[in-house]
Amino acid sequence: MRIDVLTLFPDVFDNLNSFSIIKKAIDSKKVEIKSHNLREFADNSRKVDDYPYGGFPGMVIKIEPIDNCIQHLKKFNNYDEIIYLTPDGDLLNQKTSNYLSTLKNIIIICGHYKGVDHRVREHLVTKEISIGDYVLSGGELPQLFCVTQ
Repeated sequence: MRIDVLTLFPDVFDNLNSFSIIKKAIDSKKVEIKSHNLREFADNSRKVDDYPYGGFPGMVIKIEPIDNCIQHLKKFNNYDEIIYLTPDGDLLNQKTSNYLSTLKNIIIICGHYKGVDHRVREHLVTKEISIGDYVLSGGELPQLFCVTQ
């Protein structure tokens, strides 16, 4: 299985992928995890955030860097699912974990700030997953939880 992680903080995965169950899965070639810095897919200013449409408070990750990254990755792989980790997604359970384990290639989008531009959810994402009824500062830790289930 190949997992491409879209994140603002790819360094988080460099360390966490070298421990425990994830490391064993990588070493045995059962899984390949690649993190992609969304700032590399932003415009020249590397700015990835903007105010939500409609003037709501807070910031969201813009659609452009996410779409640019996904389109780049699709040149090399076909993806079974594009997953967005969000508190209001379907709760991760054993049935979902079993399903995810059967897939060959997935993209996981890690939100930050107040999430992502809603167009990402409407047009790019095929599945929304929550790891529980609480809010974290970003999607990086839930991504690791999804992978280790």
